[in-house]
This record gives sequence, structure tokens and C-alpha cells, in this order.
Amino acid sequence: MEDNTLKKIMYVLIVVAIALAGALAYIWYQKTTLVNELTVEKEELTAQMIELQNDYASLSSDYDTINSQLDSSREEVSQLIERIKHTEATNRTKIRQYEKELGTLRSIMRSYIVQIDSLNTLNKKLTADAAAARREAAESRRIQEELSKTVESLAGQVATGSVIKARGLKIEAYNGSDKVTDRSSRVVRLLTTLSLVENDLAPKGPVRVYIRVKDPDGILLTNSTQRTFEVNGEPMICSASREVDYQGKEVELSIYLNDISTYAKGIYTVEAYTEQTSLGTAELLLR
Repeated sequence: MEDNTLKKIMYVLIVVAIALAGALAYIWYQKTTLVNELTVEKEELTAQMIELQNDYASLSSDYDTINSQLDSSREEVSQLIERIKHTEATNRTKIRQYEKELGTLRSIMRSYIVQIDSLNTLNKKLTADAAAARREAAESRRIQEELSKTVESLAGQVATGSVIKARGLKIEAYNGSDKVTDRSSRVVRLLTTLSLVENDLAPKGPVRVYIRVKDPDGILLTNSTQRTFEVNGEPMICSASREVDYQGKEVELSIYLNDISTYAKGIYTVEAYTEQTSLGTAELLLR
């Protein structure tokens, strides 16, 4: 009877032992599986962090402020990778914390990408606007230069067109009977005649015409009525002059040269001027 009881107890203990062994084996298997899963999860998290680190390394900008922020974020990623490496896979609290930090760093990187793209777009627009402004400025300068040249040309044309000109310049010699002569011994005065031609562009008002008469030796003939004048800033001495009222219409005028003591044989030359320009030359032969 006692033997049967002992056997029953022994069988029970064997069954319990087998059950405990099975339970322990199951628990060990579960634990091993969990550790393996957590290790894989840690490795995946580490790989994601390294990938993020590479993404940060490839990210750059032309802006100092963003570059400084990028350097700070890169340092955070490097430190986080080191912390993950030194954390046990079974420390699920830390692993979950690192996953959140990974998500935060990814969000920050996306914000950097948006900022850099926006700034690059703005920079391109500003560059394009600046280039367009430079082109417009260059075009404005070109147009201004062309206008200035046109104005100068027109001003020059107006200035040229406003100069009074003459025609019919002639010099003759007169004797004491007030008749034309070509005998040098009989000449008592010289008469220069010309016409100021019509010019609506010329200034209206008094105009003085100057003559310079030179004898055959090229010596300027003068008397007490001689005066000094200027043509385009160059001073000259005239033999005689006369002022007329010029109103844009043709004006005929005569200028006498008197009180010359003697006249030699040869060719006499007369030059006529206003203070703006030369009106021409003419010659007279005295025998």
C-alpha cells in the first residue's frame, strides 16, 4: 500500500517536473525571441539613425545661420547614435525614447529642406530680378546716351543752322568822282558789298559785320575807325564795320573803307565776318 502511494507521488512529481521544464523552456524561448526582436529593432533604429546622419551630411546651404543650425543637428544625431550603441536592446524605455528623438530630428531636417528650398527659390528670384534690373538700367543708359547724342546732334544742327551766312561778297574801288575805278593812283576809298541771306533760325536783332582788307603785300589796311572783335573766341582787328538790324530776312549792306593814304598796284583781298563765323572773301585787282 505504501509502495503504491510512493509510486503515485513519484509519478506526480515527475509530471510536475516535466511541466516545469516545459514551462521554463517556453519562457526561455519567449525571452530569447523577445531579445532577438528587440535586438533587430535596435539594429533597425541604428540603421535609420545612420541613414538620417547621411541625409544631414548631404544637406547644405549658402546661408550661415542655417549652416550653424545644421551643424548642431548633426551633432545631436551623432550623439544619439552613440547612445543607442551603448544601450541594451532590452531597455525598451530608452529605445522608445530614441525612436521619438529620431522622429523629431527627421521633422527638423524636413523643415531645413523647406527653408533651404524657399531661400534658394527666393535667391533665384532676387538674382533674376537683379539681372533684369541691371539689363533695364543698361538699356536706360543706352537710350539716355542715344538721346544725349541725338540732342547734341540736333543742338549742333540748330547751332549750325542758326549761323548767319552771306552771298554776293564783292569789293570795288572808287575815285574822287565816286565812280568805280581799277587805277590804283585814283582810288580814294574801297567799298565792300554783300547780302546777309534769309535764315529763320538765326537770332533776330542787331548784327555787326566786320571786314578785313589786305593790300597786295598782305598788310591789313586800317584807319582811325579800326576796332577789335572776336570770332569764336579768336581776337582780330578789322579795317571797318557796320551794324544792321537783322530780322531773319535778307539784308543788303555796304561798308566803306576811307582815309587810306595810298594804294599800290596788285590784288587786294577782303574778308568779311560776324562774331559767329566767316562770311567769305573777295578780291580786287588794281593796276
